[in-house]
Amino acid sequence: MARVLVVDDEPGVRTALTRGLTAEGMEIVAVGDGDSALRAALTGGFDAVVLDIIIPGLSGYRVLERMRAAGVDTPVLLVSAKDGEVDQADGLDLGADGYLVKPFSFVVLVAQLRAMLRRRDAALGRSGQRVRLGGLVVDPPSRSVTWEDTPVELSPREFELLYALARRPDTAVAKDELLRLVWGDEQAASRNVVEVYVGYLRRKLDAVGAGHVLRTVRGHGYLVGSG
Repeated sequence: MARVLVVDDEPGVRTALTRGLTAEGMEIVAVGDGDSALRAALTGGFDAVVLDIIIPGLSGYRVLERMRAAGVDTPVLLVSAKDGEVDQADGLDLGADGYLVKPFSFVVLVAQLRAMLRRRDAALGRSGQRVRLGGLVVDPPSRSVTWEDTPVELSPREFELLYALARRPDTAVAKDELLRLVWGDEQAASRNVVEVYVGYLRRKLDAVGAGHVLRTVRGHGYLVGSG
């Protein structure tokens, strides 16, 4: 399931895109201003960003510029009412992967998003992209984890569990969802197995002083945060 950040200052547009893209099998996080967009995007926890240019706070251009300056290469689809060639060229020069002019066809937006995601999958060898949360760095291509530059040695299953949580920063993920994401099927293992592996993972994070980033949210599951 692709995780997409939608940035638009119009609540109606955010709601429509959230509903539509969710129906297309994507997981959506929607925000309405540039500062919130940048904070979310800098985690590296998204597979793509749909980014309106004219938004409160930082403009979409500045969000994109700062993402690329920070080394975040998440594919970005810029959306704007500006249809001039110079505007589109500026966006692409800043590192956008696509440019869509409002009003746009939802079908075209989905097609562009899927094309961006396919290119991303091919570039990453379907292994995922690096996630950085404060001092925690989870890097799927190298299958490595560090806390403030100290390596954290994890088993393959522990790594997949941490990555599944880190890609949804500060969001509780239920045990059933973790079974699907990490074990491939909700029926592949019991919920107790999730608890056991969370315990393994917590001990290894504790050993490097990072135990606080993994938290249990009673009744909801587990989350990883930068705090």
